[in-house]
Amino acid sequence: MRIPEFHHALAAIGARSCHVGRITRAWLKGQPLDAGTRHQKSEHYFPLSVRTGLPPIAAQMDALAQIQSQHPAADGSLRLLVALADGQMVESVLLPRNGLCISSQVGCAVGCTFCMTGKSGLLRQLGSAEIVAQVALARRIRPVKKVVFMGMGEPAHNIDNVLEAINLLGTDGNIGHKNLVFSTVGDPRVFERLPQQQVKPALALSLHTTDAALRAQLLPRAPRYTPAELVALGEDYARRVGYPIQYQWTLLAGINDTQQELEAAVQLLRGKYGILNIIPYNSVEGDHYQRPSAERIHYIKRYLHDNGVLTKVRDSAGQDIDGGCGQLRARAADIIDHSRLLRRNRGQDPQQA
Repeated sequence: MRIPEFHHALAAIGARSCHVGRITRAWLKGQPLDAGTRHQKSEHYFPLSVRTGLPPIAAQMDALAQIQSQHPAADGSLRLLVALADGQMVESVLLPRNGLCISSQVGCAVGCTFCMTGKSGLLRQLGSAEIVAQVALARRIRPVKKVVFMGMGEPAHNIDNVLEAINLLGTDGNIGHKNLVFSTVGDPRVFERLPQQQVKPALALSLHTTDAALRAQLLPRAPRYTPAELVALGEDYARRVGYPIQYQWTLLAGINDTQQELEAAVQLLRGKYGILNIIPYNSVEGDHYQRPSAERIHYIKRYLHDNGVLTKVRDSAGQDIDGGCGQLRARAADIIDHSRLLRRNRGQDPQQA
């Protein structure tokens, strides 16, 4: 379902624009659709047609997304495995300090070699109402004041639905525009359309390396921007909207954590209006990628920071529960099979192709 379909359904039972807005805001808060409207006071009272027609719509909205399981972690995050109406599953993560990471697709087509979500490929898009439903669900548990589109999927590949969701969250959802973060591997549509939106989100660009050839290997189906081109596009957008760009860099031991990479990153990012988020890899048993040592991670942060690149370490939430992005869904869907992963990484998996 998309958000306009929800609004059309309300209009079909006689809801006026003031009713539609009130019902939408109640939904976005995680409340019943008729919350605060039960008393017979002029502007608050629903017509009979709305009161009788609302329960089936409420049931349909509740069915969009339901919590399949919850996984609390020591860092204060809470990973949610969310079941959709057709039986597919996505992940959301309640983060410390009132943040929420949500998904925009079931699976992903980019195929980042270090990402569990990409191993299943793209199964389907999420409608804008399904995207927003993750926020409504999370707000039944905790306050949500920041939403990052960094869960399953590439938001740029579902840009119409994602922008519909962002526009609603930045208006009726009462979330500050800079607290809505659109994460992408880089896509021409992002740089064309985001500056034109009423709600202009912050932007996070998946960089991961300064080496164009290595980036093409790590992100095999990402648009072929060079890292320098991506940074130039990010810098332009950041200056337009007035809040810094975020560059994402998943640290892979021996691959993109070398001294050569660090020196190149300094040359590329020093003086830019942005933040470099280094994300130590969340290892899965049998995977050939490894997380750098704690000492190496500390050195990388200090080196970059001392050389003029504002750098933060962003651990993937829930690592102590083996719950990095895509892993909960993968286990639930029997995608993770440690023996198969081991065979695949040794080149022995007959299903690898």
